[in-house]
Amino acid sequence: MYRTHTCGELRISDVNKEVTLSGWIQKIRDLGSVIFIDLRDRYGITQLYFDNVLNPELLEQARKLGREYVLRIKGSVRERENKNPNIPTGDIEIVVKELEILNKSEVPPFTIEENTDGGEEQLMKYRYLDLRRPNLQRALLLRYQMARHIRNYLDQHNFVEIETPFLIKSTPEGARDFIVPSRLYRGSFYALPQSPQLFKQLLMVAGYDRYFQVVKCFRDEDFRADRQPEFTQIDCELSFVTQDDILNIFEGLAKYLFKTIKGIEFTDPFPRLSYSEAIERYGTDKPDLRFGMEIIDITSLLQGHGFKVFDSAKYIGGIKVEGKADFYSRKKIDQLTDFVKRPQIGAKGLAWIKYNTDGSVKSSVDKFYTPETLQKVLSELDAQPNDIVFIISGDKQLGLRALGELRLEIARSLRLIKEGDFKPLWVVDFPMFEWDEEEERYKAMHHPFTSPKQEDIPLLDRDPGKVRANAYDFVINGVEIGGGSIRIHKRDIQQKVFEILGLTPQEANEKFGFLLEAFKYGAPPHGGIAFGFDRWVAIFNGSKSIKDVIAFPKNSAGRDLMLDAPSPVSKEQLDELGIEIKPDTE
Repeated sequence: MYRTHTCGELRISDVNKEVTLSGWIQKIRDLGSVIFIDLRDRYGITQLYFDNVLNPELLEQARKLGREYVLRIKGSVRERENKNPNIPTGDIEIVVKELEILNKSEVPPFTIEENTDGGEEQLMKYRYLDLRRPNLQRALLLRYQMARHIRNYLDQHNFVEIETPFLIKSTPEGARDFIVPSRLYRGSFYALPQSPQLFKQLLMVAGYDRYFQVVKCFRDEDFRADRQPEFTQIDCELSFVTQDDILNIFEGLAKYLFKTIKGIEFTDPFPRLSYSEAIERYGTDKPDLRFGMEIIDITSLLQGHGFKVFDSAKYIGGIKVEGKADFYSRKKIDQLTDFVKRPQIGAKGLAWIKYNTDGSVKSSVDKFYTPETLQKVLSELDAQPNDIVFIISGDKQLGLRALGELRLEIARSLRLIKEGDFKPLWVVDFPMFEWDEEEERYKAMHHPFTSPKQEDIPLLDRDPGKVRANAYDFVINGVEIGGGSIRIHKRDIQQKVFEILGLTPQEANEKFGFLLEAFKYGAPPHGGIAFGFDRWVAIFNGSKSIKDVIAFPKNSAGRDLMLDAPSPVSKEQLDELGIEIKPDTE
């Protein structure tokens, strides 16, 4: 028997028991005549005790051990003299009577502790060692618990878990597909699914009215922050439902997870913002509601006063920072100005109005405006003495985005976000299409199977840019956790959407003919949603990166440093597949 108990199990009530434990050596403290060893497994840590009086030979054996050795010990439980209140087993220790080395270990390349001294490359290369650390173990256990509770909730609501294929037809729309060559059909390729979108719609046609899957998805995207080429979705689809039905069911799922996992109970409905309202008020379609600083349109108040920058702008917006007029020195304002002028944000500059504690008003543009006009701006933003207003002007879309980024930067720098605070919401009524200037065509805002709102269907012929989608996103703390839509279930509307997206009937049939064919046979009204499971776990875990909650992630360059993948394959394998690698022309 390797163990009678785990290293996190024994308590003061177990004193005098004879036990067997197995695990890894976390720490050794050699005090000369006494040695203490912390033995670790995924359940916790138990202190082992060796001394020169009870068993000098065993003490000498213990002196030759090293960190991460794998041990089996037998001994008796006794009460500790110096208790450790920071661990559950801190009231007891094991007086060791027998010791067996199950495996030796070289000195690991970094400390296997909560706060390690390892760099990211080391941690990724030796991920199996990194995963021994308690914080990563907690993250993966949280992931398991969330998956289990999700399945329980969906089972209670009559959902059926159905697996869909990983080797499918390439239907590129949005991100690039990962493609897989076929040996038996040389020159033909499978693709790895970006999502099970088409299969779950076909399952609705097949009559499985409530489907879900916790499923791997794959996207060959350019490297971006906190993205993985493979990720996990909670994928769901329902028949004979409206948008409200779907939002209510999955708001219930979110509330269930918050209560069971985090101990947080939401009694009120989650806020629902239209896409246009979210953009106008927060500068983004995934707003963080944990703090204020809403964007206010002040175009009409500041135009027509002879200041060319504002007079020529299509939009002028402002945000108010409460109680910080005296905090924002010229240097700090210049730092914010540099922030909004970064290429990825693109603002031309940053104006400001300070409402001083003595009631006076000071502004970077006060030579163009009377105190009365500036006071009107302050009143519009409901500013009080010692508040400061920041203003950005220019193109409306760019200006709103810049104000949204500025809002987040100020909240981070002023530490306005309380740890453990969660503000979920729904964003609805997205545009159906967005215009691609480079390709000079419409693209689907979500995907080409999203249904337009019923009242907007006539606009498909007249003005596609004004069509609203029957689509919705679920957002927590400024992070998009999930999104979905009511789907198109009628063949003629689906063909019309393909046409607007620039697909010829032949192209539509080549890529999606099986779906159009299925729609001939009584497709029910249906809709669904997919949640980014990795992101949801990361939010609940308080992690900044989804890599912390994935067992074996890729690094930020899309490489697996542990396996050294992707890597070349042999010429024989390529020849068998009929593939030739062209040399890099750059």
